[in-house]
Amino acid sequence: MAADRYLHLDVFPASPGGGNHLGVVVDARHWSDRRMQSFARWIGLVETVFLLPPRDPRASYRVRIFTPEREIPFAGHPTIGSAHAVLSCGLAEPVDGKLWQECGAGVLPLRIEGHGEQRLLFFGAPPVRILRQGSGAHPLLAAALRGLESGALPPVLIEGGRRWWLAEAVDEASLRTWQPDHAAIAALARATDSMGLCVFARSTRPDYQLATRAFPAGAGIVEDPASGAANGLLGAYIALTGPDGALARGYAVSQGREMGHDARLHVRIEDGRIWVGGSARTVIDGTLDWP
Repeated sequence: MAADRYLHLDVFPASPGGGNHLGVVVDARHWSDRRMQSFARWIGLVETVFLLPPRDPRASYRVRIFTPEREIPFAGHPTIGSAHAVLSCGLAEPVDGKLWQECGAGVLPLRIEGHGEQRLLFFGAPPVRILRQGSGAHPLLAAALRGLESGALPPVLIEGGRRWWLAEAVDEASLRTWQPDHAAIAALARATDSMGLCVFARSTRPDYQLATRAFPAGAGIVEDPASGAANGLLGAYIALTGPDGALARGYAVSQGREMGHDARLHVRIEDGRIWVGGSARTVIDGTLDWP
């Protein structure tokens, strides 16, 4: 079997190497489900994506997204990375500054701003709904948040493409130094069929307004350096709870420093729609030979 083109990307970096790894198989038309899953398991990234021709006539391309354990319908940094790969490989051209990605969550828009290394990509987050809210929303929530001093907004279980618990910390310093109980977060994720817990804090820094940490124990991951889907849900929660607040039109996010990364995400809130974006960089462009 012929070798396939493979890209390895750095997605959402604030500095080189600061973002989230993503593997991209550029043309996966001849890949079976089993082959996709076995490669994703072997390479061991948070997510690996496989690009395909679209089935929906509205879409520019189609993507399938795999964790090491299973296929998932949608994720943020794979969406940004897939669009970067599509543009870099000449698989589709933007129309009116947009691409349309077909995935398990439907056909989603992506906005392209700028060119080359200055290019930013934004995905339109799926609609959301709050499933549970408050410190007593689930019997396992208190254990998952043990040791964290809470901020102004109550914790929520929110769904939109993915399902996450969100919780606010009282300040950035306490968020960054928090030592979470990963077993308790995993138990909460399993009990609620969610990705896990994303904790955030407001920042007084001039270059970003929120800091976040994400613990996707539901996908078997301890901590994620850059979480587009979780930050999209967080943007929707902020838009719902503070439509006239300081963050109501958008903000920048710092994530991953506790893991030795340095990611930067941008959230824009426009006419009730949440756009999550950032940059992506190709680190490796080569071929793979997978049985």
